[in-house]
Amino acid sequence: MPLYRDEAVVLRVHKLGEADRIVTLLTRRHGRVRAVGKGVRRTSSRFGARLEPGSHVDVQFHTRHNPEQAVSGHSSRGLDLVTQTESIAAFGAQLANDYPRWTAASAICETTERLTEEGEPALRLYLLVVGALRALVEREHDPSLILDAFFIRAMANAGWEPALRECAVCSAPGPHSWFNVQAGGAVCNDCRPTGSARPQPATIELMVALLSGNWAIADLSESSPRREASGLIAAHLQWHLERGLRSLPLVDR
Repeated sequence: MPLYRDEAVVLRVHKLGEADRIVTLLTRRHGRVRAVGKGVRRTSSRFGARLEPGSHVDVQFHTRHNPEQAVSGHSSRGLDLVTQTESIAAFGAQLANDYPRWTAASAICETTERLTEEGEPALRLYLLVVGALRALVEREHDPSLILDAFFIRAMANAGWEPALRECAVCSAPGPHSWFNVQAGGAVCNDCRPTGSARPQPATIELMVALLSGNWAIADLSESSPRREASGLIAAHLQWHLERGLRSLPLVDR
């Protein structure tokens, strides 16, 4: 039976039977993978502790096939089996005792799972996730800023980048005073729909800094623009996901 190996970030786990787990991972080359970890909930497991959410691992998979599906002419691919795991960085374990950073990591993992399709390579998002988790562990920036930077860059990667420097409707150059999630970002006076928000100029500048990775500006931002930017970014993301993030209400803002 074929084996393959890849680097991956563990996004989610849930129980299977008495001792197993189904593990959802984003791999570097194979996209999102769901696999069975046999016996990983036993205390004697060789690699159970490495398959926790937020872990960065080098993992070997055994590809399994479903004979009945193969005979019927449908896809024969079943859940893969984890056969070997080596730890690259235990991001999750290093963040577990820091509530603001752990909840930010949880939101990053949930968002990543929602933005990916099984078996579809997503290298840029994979690198973005690893970078965000590493930044949380290094503790050089506020966890809320790291989370918002991940959100807005992940949206840009998915094709949902909010308009910030021009009107989302007519493309008139800004800066503009209004922001509307449904319209796609900043809007001018002529195009603004009813119910548009009017954020502070510093809020838009912070969002631009987070999108471009300008941490010198982001780190010096004040609490009010940070809160406003967090709300707009989260609203924009969840609008495009068409469903709320379960982990987001738990994030310590």
